[in-house]
Amino acid sequence: MIKSYKIRLIPTEEQEILLWKHVNAMRYAWNWGLSLNMEQFRKGEKHLTSASSGKILTELKKTNGDFKWLNDVSSQTLKMALMDLDDAYARFFRTQKTGENYTKKKIARFARKSRGLTPYDMNGHPKFKSKGEAEPKFYVRYENLYLTQNGANIEKIGKVQYRADYDDMPIVGRKCENTTKYINPRVRYINGKWLLSFGIERESAKKELNDFSVGIDLGVKELAVISYDHGAESKKIKNVNKSKRVRRIKKHLKQKQRNVSRKYRQNGSYAKTKGILEEEAKIKKLHRKLVSIRLDHTHQETCKIISLNPKRIVLEDLNVAGMMKNKHLAEAISEQMWGEFRRQIEYKAEWAGIEVAIADRFCPSSKKCSACGAIKRDLKLKDRVYRCSECGLTIDRDLNAAKNLEMLAN
Repeated sequence: MIKSYKIRLIPTEEQEILLWKHVNAMRYAWNWGLSLNMEQFRKGEKHLTSASSGKILTELKKTNGDFKWLNDVSSQTLKMALMDLDDAYARFFRTQKTGENYTKKKIARFARKSRGLTPYDMNGHPKFKSKGEAEPKFYVRYENLYLTQNGANIEKIGKVQYRADYDDMPIVGRKCENTTKYINPRVRYINGKWLLSFGIERESAKKELNDFSVGIDLGVKELAVISYDHGAESKKIKNVNKSKRVRRIKKHLKQKQRNVSRKYRQNGSYAKTKGILEEEAKIKKLHRKLVSIRLDHTHQETCKIISLNPKRIVLEDLNVAGMMKNKHLAEAISEQMWGEFRRQIEYKAEWAGIEVAIADRFCPSSKKCSACGAIKRDLKLKDRVYRCSECGLTIDRDLNAAKNLEMLAN
């Protein structure tokens, strides 16, 4: 299995300049390759692959003065930008096979603006990356990447100091001792921090499992309710979005969004002034902070579930897209990140050798009595306590659903 790692880089001022040069070079190579292929399309010529466009770019670096600055950047970074563009075009071609070139919504929007649709506007067509909007990131050549106690060696940048919290980092003394193959290493700039992420092929850390199953009922009031059959009644995972810290950040975010909206109205147009750009940068930072808090909470709680070492975990197959149509619950559902919770449970369970079962979408886990199996047809969303009219069971609604999911595993 491939285990992913993410470490924080602490570059010097000179190294940070080189990091930004790699970021700009990868974005430049993407835009150049996209422009080249669009010109090929206008001429009626064949689409160029990354190998073909890479040869053209190499010649331009040698002969054209405008491209010589790319020689200060790793050639593999530029090559990967063109390969990423290849993948984007492959997805675009698959999308076009469905037969719908433009969505009805896009056709109507362009008609209102009295603008004609172009091939660039087709569904799934790769887009140019602007300096302000594109995610700052670049590919690192894996053959020259290795980690020592003093730093992470990155081609054309040198050894960059780092911080990591992993116990199984592949630390070596020098390059010749490195035997680790790093998979898709990339450097990203997020929230004022440089992060290096990569994957390493590892053997599954399978453990001795306990003889019980776990049912997990996802919710809005609580992130999840977990049921066991080994003595403990249940465990509720709190909703981190209700914490004081998150509520304070969301309040701050709303204030910033109002400031930007007010500035647009004062200008009388959607032109972005320096003040608007500064406010929008602060808004992006707050959004990233909220996402980081939710991800960290999800990682911690899923690790606790996996550490129980159950033989099987049962999850719900929720129709999230359908539930998001409820305007009263859509925001709360999206903030809970149920899809990410399920993804983490599945890959961590696979790593530990735990079986994961997905309950049928139409399984009446909430309406079914976990004691006698009777179905309560008139159960409503506002009913937070399940009361069975057949056997008299009174139990928390979410715990009842979790117990029903647990029984599906047996």
